Amino acid sequence: MKTRIREDRRQLIVMALAGGLAGAAWAQSRAPRKIVLGQSVPLTGAADQIGLAFAGGAKLFFDSFNASKNNPGWTFELRQLDDGYEAQRAAVNAQKLLAEGADLLFGFVGTATSDAAAEVATKNGAILFAPFAASDKLRDPAFTNVFHVRPSLADEAFKMVRHCATLMQTRIAVVAEDDAMGRAGLAAVQQAITDLKLPPLVASAFVPVNSDKVDAAVATIAKAQPQAILQVSLFNSTAAFIRKMRRAGYVGSFLNFSVVGIDPLFAALGKDIGGVVVSQVVPSPRSSATPIVKEYLAAVENSDQSPSYEGMEGYIAAKTLSEAMRRAGRNADKAAMQRAMATLTDYDVGGFRINTRAGVRDSVRSIDLVTITADGKIVR
Repeated sequence: MKTRIREDRRQLIVMALAGGLAGAAWAQSRAPRKIVLGQSVPLTGAADQIGLAFAGGAKLFFDSFNASKNNPGWTFELRQLDDGYEAQRAAVNAQKLLAEGADLLFGFVGTATSDAAAEVATKNGAILFAPFAASDKLRDPAFTNVFHVRPSLADEAFKMVRHCATLMQTRIAVVAEDDAMGRAGLAAVQQAITDLKLPPLVASAFVPVNSDKVDAAVATIAKAQPQAILQVSLFNSTAAFIRKMRRAGYVGSFLNFSVVGIDPLFAALGKDIGGVVVSQVVPSPRSSATPIVKEYLAAVENSDQSPSYEGMEGYIAAKTLSEAMRRAGRNADKAAMQRAMATLTDYDVGGFRINTRAGVRDSVRSIDLVTITADGKIVR
């Protein structure tokens, strides 16, 4: 009798344990999956204002997504490291982020830094999503693991050169920072001039990265007497060059790639910004009639951030990644994520369309050229 009681007790214990394990497994299967994103950005250094704004915009979306009551089955953890706008540090950060469990690399800022991240990602069989100002070589179909949210440097160059041609400004010069971004931008302008069958550049000059040491460039460009000057540079060197060229008597046009950053440029130039043209690759953060802008501004309202083009771009990049995850599914592995990202060739993020597999010249239509007034207002 006692033996039978012990057997019955043992069966009850086994059943209880099995039930507990099954319950735990069920609960675990229902727990949100955490998607870890590795991001290296210039939180200090030459491009810190661009990096901080872009990273901040992305974080706004992810924080809002994670706080949503209608969680789709996953959350995002954004791990951010500072690279000071240095390619070597970005490469080290990329390797560290992947080694410590990042599911993919996201939102690296800068041409050389994005190139470094792509190299690390490719070697590790990882994804790089939404690099900011990456070189156009990363748009080659061979880079199946790299997905873009912004148009190419070639798209921006083509839009600006075509604008000059429309105004009969065929004497064009370029000032570029002496780094990977500057050289890539100069090459993009030269290609646009060739494609549009315009006369060659009348002059080009390099300046140190985000520096006010622009006197040699001013002398070279002023001597060539251009009608329009395209600048591939960050805000400090851009502002210094514009100010000194105007003092030298130049009255022509200044056109800038989007990487310059309108807000930091206005802070550096003040009222001297009047008449400067800047290429923009996302909707204006002041156009609240656009659904994605309205959404972004609502998120900014509940934060310590200020609206900016770079913040807007970071927010759009984050939301686009979220859509890719929705298409991939809760339990997607890297291959499934990559397949889902490749489907985002005409994604409406909220009144603005995204093509993550856009090649060179596929996104010219989505670029705006805006003119800045002396008091900082933006005119299309």
